[in-house]
Amino acid sequence: MNDSIPANIPNPAEELSQLKNMSFDQVISTLATDLARFAISLAVAVLVFYAGRFIITRLYNLTEGILSKRKVDPSLATFVLSFIRIVLYFILIVTVVGILGIETSSFLALFASAGVAIGMALSGTLQNFAGGVLILALKPYRVGDYIEAQGFAGTVKKIEIFNTVITTADNKTIIIPNGGLSTGAINNSTTQRYRRIEWKIGISYGDDVDRTRGVILDMLTSDPRVVTDPDSNEGHPAPVVYLASLDDSAVTLSIRAWVKSPDYWDVFFRFNELFYTTLPSRAGISFPFPQMDVHIVK
Repeated sequence: MNDSIPANIPNPAEELSQLKNMSFDQVISTLATDLARFAISLAVAVLVFYAGRFIITRLYNLTEGILSKRKVDPSLATFVLSFIRIVLYFILIVTVVGILGIETSSFLALFASAGVAIGMALSGTLQNFAGGVLILALKPYRVGDYIEAQGFAGTVKKIEIFNTVITTADNKTIIIPNGGLSTGAINNSTTQRYRRIEWKIGISYGDDVDRTRGVILDMLTSDPRVVTDPDSNEGHPAPVVYLASLDDSAVTLSIRAWVKSPDYWDVFFRFNELFYTTLPSRAGISFPFPQMDVHIVK
């Protein structure tokens, strides 16, 4: 085995021997020269770093503009932009390290070795990266969709390399790892044009069910947002009212109607209020509540 040190790599023993044979003035001069070289290298490295960061920002904005003009899917665009930023910054860091005098080949070898260990330690992060690729390929949701997943619900704002960013109805930002999203259940409320609304209303025993049904259907069909003609609305049925169950304290009616997805919540909350305020007067019903009759026997 050859134990010799390559000529381009300084030998610490030789340098120490040369340093011992130098005078104090020579040591000071050598240190000053080395410090001056390092200062120049550091200044160049700093300039290259800031120039590189400026170029990366311009390339990022240029790529973003091209993707926007070509009307690339926003989900894919955010993923590609995030990936480009990470790769370019990695190249910049390697360049700066080389300018400072560190062997980039050794640095890359060290990085590759550390990458294996880090990859094992960060298996979840790699899973999130793979999940991001699957989400972009399979498209279970897109930017702008309203989804429910991992215990959260909101509108998708970004699909990044490792995470998906959603905004809740009360404007909270939630960051969900892509790994769980790619393997878990997702409720996407935006993919379909129409959604069915269901209300459950309890009326008292003895109230007229047919009359209540007629009043409810009149109320629903008078709203233009509710589907009333199945033939002109992708075959979705008109509103219906079923007697769902005979419960302990009430006769429960199930009311079902189809609306366009963007109108879902407006119609749902609007008719919640209308049923409560209108049905007692128009249908002559009362809303029961749980109660218990106690009979005392002497």
